[in-house]
Amino acid sequence: MRILVVSDTHGDIYSLQQAVLQQPKAEVIIHLGDGASEASDLKFQYPNKAVLQVRGNCDWGSSLPIFGIQTIEGKRFFFTHGHAYHAKSGMLSLVMAARENHADVLLFGHTHLAVTDYENGLYIMNPGTLSGSGCGRKTYGIVDITPAGIVTNIMNLR
Repeated sequence: MRILVVSDTHGDIYSLQQAVLQQPKAEVIIHLGDGASEASDLKFQYPNKAVLQVRGNCDWGSSLPIFGIQTIEGKRFFFTHGHAYHAKSGMLSLVMAARENHADVLLFGHTHLAVTDYENGLYIMNPGTLSGSGCGRKTYGIVDITPAGIVTNIMNLR
């Protein structure tokens, strides 16, 4: 099972569509906020893919939740934009929330800085930004769930 993880598209629907096209095997797309309208468009463009999303600090007026919890292939995901957990000040609040919710995988955005890590049984990923704003680099993440375990990767948009 491949999961495409994106965040902070900030209106860049073209880059979001390119990421989806670059990962045709992804059955699930998780958008971590600051792009609620673009993520909603994906649901209509790709009805065969599950699209999960949360609201970011720039998704004004959105009724989307601040965080989501989803079990995929037996692995529990905790995903959020990150602003409500002070992601720009560090990951402590995010990690604590993920652990309180018994997550195997923590996904967050907001900082525009891509990172993937593993800490005491918890996979951690920030896919960066598909808009390139603030860092000049357009990135997204993929999570593969295999019989051997979980693999996380940060990908540059081609």
